[in-house]
Amino acid sequence: MDMEKLFQRIHTMIMSSAKSPKNMSISSVKVADIFGVSPGEIEKGLQELVDAGRVSKITMTESPNYATYQLPGVTTNKVQ
Repeated sequence: MDMEKLFQRIHTMIMSSAKSPKNMSISSVKVADIFGVSPGEIEKGLQELVDAGRVSKITMTESPNYATYQLPGVTTNKVQ
């Protein structure tokens, strides 16, 4: 799995979010389908991005307990 391509795709997905602060619940199955790999490979890649500090993972405390991903320090689409 090319980590830079995965990061670019995740970055684009998060930045296209209408939420503020920018965050996205990412389906490893959908992303795996895009890249033509297994969902497990995407989950491993996402964890590597989290471990490297390139994205942040937050698990919702309320039901349905989704895991969402954010880009550290990014809250809006505004360029400063």
